[in-house]
Amino acid sequence: MSEFAVKIDHVSKYFRLPTEATTSLRTTLVNRLRGIKGYKEQHVLKDIDFEVEKGDFFGIVGRNGSGKSTLLKIISQIYTPEKGNVTVNGKLVSFIELGVGFNPELTGRENVYMNGAMLGFSTQEIDEMYEDIVDFAELHEFMNQKLKNYSSGMQVRLAFSVAIKARGDVLVLDEVLAVGDEAFQRKCNDYFLERKKSGQTTILVTHDMNAVKKYCNKAVLIENGLIKISGDVDKVANQYSLDNLKRLQAAEGKTQMVEEFVTDLDVKLLSSVQTTPDKPIQFEIRYNVKKDIQTYVAFSLTDADRNIWIYNDNSLDYLTNGTGEKVMTYSCKLDQVNNLKLKLQVSVRNSKDEMIAYDPDEKIILINRTDIDKNDISAKDSASGLIQRNGVWEFA
Repeated sequence: MSEFAVKIDHVSKYFRLPTEATTSLRTTLVNRLRGIKGYKEQHVLKDIDFEVEKGDFFGIVGRNGSGKSTLLKIISQIYTPEKGNVTVNGKLVSFIELGVGFNPELTGRENVYMNGAMLGFSTQEIDEMYEDIVDFAELHEFMNQKLKNYSSGMQVRLAFSVAIKARGDVLVLDEVLAVGDEAFQRKCNDYFLERKKSGQTTILVTHDMNAVKKYCNKAVLIENGLIKISGDVDKVANQYSLDNLKRLQAAEGKTQMVEEFVTDLDVKLLSSVQTTPDKPIQFEIRYNVKKDIQTYVAFSLTDADRNIWIYNDNSLDYLTNGTGEKVMTYSCKLDQVNNLKLKLQVSVRNSKDEMIAYDPDEKIILINRTDIDKNDISAKDSASGLIQRNGVWEFA
């Protein structure tokens, strides 16, 4: 059984918002006697319950105002919940806003030590981390200059480097992936991929569904303070994208909702579920278009264990027009891979590249070499009915 890093146990949080401004004690007492509270309760989180296991790169997504940033502040012990509790197993490093706690009158070096102290690290611990922080920020020659002399990009790089290089057990990030210039963003991308690969626990709040799919192995979608969907990263990201498109259409006054554009999406695997690298993977996609719009199919084959794209087709070259049933057959050969458990994910998009339907039932495809040793079953996946023999997945 996996050990948890963060446990969110039936957490609820509300804020009291004043409905009237009173400076008189007499008015306040009179209102109390009349049963007038003078405030209303805004319930931001309602019975949120999930666990982040050690090694998870966990995504929290939702619209602005959904409660996700409040949840992060509770996890970071900035807020206290009205109900429930949060348990953190290890040292947590929280990075909720760039540059918080930095003093422009202090040098870069002094800010690193001050910010590290605010994160709960001793001087000795910061001594051990200091070179890593400066190396990542690439600010060696500027560390003895005052922060007010830094450009905004340099300040961002230093603040971000302090957060991600601080040696904690759990790293919490809120909307801070797109920082710095292009070269620094590539460096951050490599860091997050390495962090994911090495199994370091990370909690990420973001609106970027590409980042969720790229980095996270689990995710949760929060809507109006409640968990709407949790678990599979792609299902959470697809639901979020679909919900946003519905709201956009509603704001534009469109009466026909997005789910009414395309119905009856069905994906059928034509090739064998268990195949070999020399044979093509073939599948058929059918869907019914209810409105006269252009549509196309986007699909991907993803390594189910590592959540890495192996094959991705997201081309606008094959747009279909008009209403009625659309039928497509696809074939692709992955002759450079072996011993993989793949999941096939399919969505239908319009000419603006907006997702208007997706298939929630992912198909599992096994690519194995032909000379499988039938002895020594070393693992079993009860959910899919697969067994593993000598590192190769197959059906029992």
